[in-house]
Amino acid sequence: MPADSPAPASPSVGLRVFVEPQQGATYDDQLAVARAAEDLGYEAFFRSDHYLKMGGVTGMPGPTDAWLTLAAMARETSTIRLGTLLTSVTFRHLGPLAISLAQVDQMSGGRLDVGLGAGWYEDEHTAYGVPFPPLGERFDLLEDTLGALEQLWSAPAGETLTVRGKRVDLVDSPGLPKPLQARPPVIVGGHGKRRTPALAARFADEFNVPFADLDTVATQYQRVDAACAERGRAPEEILRSAALVLCCGRDEAQIARRADAIGREVDELRANGAAGSPAEVVDTIGRYAEVGARRVYLQVLDMSDLDHLELVASEVASQL
Repeated sequence: MPADSPAPASPSVGLRVFVEPQQGATYDDQLAVARAAEDLGYEAFFRSDHYLKMGGVTGMPGPTDAWLTLAAMARETSTIRLGTLLTSVTFRHLGPLAISLAQVDQMSGGRLDVGLGAGWYEDEHTAYGVPFPPLGERFDLLEDTLGALEQLWSAPAGETLTVRGKRVDLVDSPGLPKPLQARPPVIVGGHGKRRTPALAARFADEFNVPFADLDTVATQYQRVDAACAERGRAPEEILRSAALVLCCGRDEAQIARRADAIGREVDELRANGAAGSPAEVVDTIGRYAEVGARRVYLQVLDMSDLDHLELVASEVASQL
């Protein structure tokens, strides 16, 4: 049932918009959401990095490349931060990926956040001819990528460097181009119990737990705390975030219409997402704040419904 009154989240929580274009969206669809999010004061526009649709949708007109999309948006927006949740390190060779990241950061005026993961969706790799190594090898590749980026970004311009990894070596690399930011914020996330928290403690500025209940999120944050303790790093150096599907409405009829538009049930969304009235969404985000989340990525699955973003900006964000 709708809450009688909102319970403000404390401390404050930032809101970011997160879309899944592989489910069926053009570049123009994404740009409209990004511009609306910027105009409405959201912190960031993020998109998934996937090449194959999921579930019963058609996925038409087909996938768009995450980094081509963000490069274009870097020139068509001016203040909102941009990034991916998460780019699989299986999709792009380490060196060319580093070039793309640096270029998008330059093109955006230093508005890039770098979200990287080990990848999980085997079918999209098979569909587009991308190798899908075993899990341990993918985590090795993620570790190599995170470590190499730190060295590429910090190496003085004009000097070459050699980076030896478990799966990838860079030999006599010029480490160019450099991003505009000295070090773009790095996001690591997921549900892994051991290597994921360890990599976060070593490399991340932000740790994200997507689409999970409060107990799962709290436990994963605690694992990051423990991994930080092992490395002698202060846990508070890593911002904690969560991702939740959004379905907010002014009344029950609007909530039901928005749930139907994304093929979900209202009760299920209320149990597992940021769903219901604005007061309910504020309350849900507040509960995640209580376990440590300081940022929430709102998964917007119906990109044609820009009023949805306006409602949350006007009646949810102001109470966080």
